[in-house]
Amino acid sequence: MTLPLIKRLQALAATVLLGLGCSLSLATEAPPTPPAALLKDLPPLGETWRVDNPYRGDARVAAIGRSLYNESCARCHGPEGDATRYVGNDLRMLDIYCHRRIEDPAVRAHCVRDNDDFFKLSVLEGKRRAGVTHMPAWKDVLSQEAIWAIRTFLESRRPAKGDKLPSGAGG
Repeated sequence: MTLPLIKRLQALAATVLLGLGCSLSLATEAPPTPPAALLKDLPPLGETWRVDNPYRGDARVAAIGRSLYNESCARCHGPEGDATRYVGNDLRMLDIYCHRRIEDPAVRAHCVRDNDDFFKLSVLEGKRRAGVTHMPAWKDVLSQEAIWAIRTFLESRRPAKGDKLPSGAGG
């Protein structure tokens, strides 16, 4: 015996709404505060926000950024920066266009600087669309040092030029 169509549609709608409610609740929860022990090993940057990632290419900072990322970002963007099957974007792909398609070093540097700014503002202010919070603002939680350390970690996780990109990634 099969359920009438209306009952099946109601069950489907309830399932979708439950799933949507769970994923949206992740975005509206208060962000966790990162352990102070992780932050003390980062070189201080002062009060003025940097335009470019000042830690770019620093493996020691990337290791700290990895811990900060997994503590603060992984629940939405996936562990180790891999967002496959997670609600957030795959942040390893943020600079992929700059590094795979732009040959001119000056233009590439400008592209990466734009992405630094996009990343910084997205983390500080969060993401809100149509009145729905998709990502909480972290400006009262993460310091400049923590945000740039996370960015440094994500840059270290960018697929190399010959690597296959995850499905849906541009490049």
